Amino acid sequence: MKVASLYRYPVKGLTPEMLQTAALAPGRCLPWDRAFALSQGDSAFDSLRPGWVPKSNFMCLLKNARAASLKTRFLEGDGILEVVAPDGEVVRESPFSDAGRAALTAFFVGFLGKEARFGEDNRAPEFVYVPNHSFCDHRTQVISLIGLGSLAALEAAVGAPRDKRRFRANVYFAGAEAWAEFGWLGREIAIGEDVRAVVQERIDRCGATTVNPDTAERDANPVLELKRHFGHVDLGVFAEVLTPGRIRAGDEIRVLG
Repeated sequence: MKVASLYRYPVKGLTPEMLQTAALAPGRCLPWDRAFALSQGDSAFDSLRPGWVPKSNFMCLLKNARAASLKTRFLEGDGILEVVAPDGEVVRESPFSDAGRAALTAFFVGFLGKEARFGEDNRAPEFVYVPNHSFCDHRTQVISLIGLGSLAALEAAVGAPRDKRRFRANVYFAGAEAWAEFGWLGREIAIGEDVRAVVQERIDRCGATTVNPDTAERDANPVLELKRHFGHVDLGVFAEVLTPGRIRAGDEIRVLG
């Protein structure tokens, strides 16, 4: 088995960024994966006491399909987040400064319109960054993996393509039979020369997968399709990194033990 492609998602719910390589650390997600988010005004997230809260507390594809029409790039070397709206408006701001986050907040609130939610005392949404925190869908920091064989099985069952970007994994791998990764639960895997990770659980899918990443339209229902054809709603697995190292597209993946 080999790593077919690597992705990170700097802003929760927004553009995937393909990577050629990534340095992993024990107990951490990919660097800058889900590092930023728009916390809705009624969110339970507290940046002073950051902890995991469900995705519905943030701008996300489950609630805000049109967010898929935004094109974003995190310019890591410059510390700048670039956002391009469908009408061509471009915002380039630092997500690390108060002024930059305020400008990003104003942009996203304006873009969401009625989908921007306000909380008690008219508390407004806020673009947030907390060092070393990830706004991922798992309660702990993990990496996500999807076997392309499993995705192909879904496509064959429904008789139509299902863009892998709907499922927002970090690692897509080739060379395994459909659903093979479900047999890895509790086992260690090796990625490349140095990285070891333990597979924790299957990933149950939600309504975010209905959104077409190119059109921002809800034009398919992979959750229903998985349930109807395979008797579950899972695609991919979460794994916790155990040993540090760098992974690359083309790296071998081995199941240990």
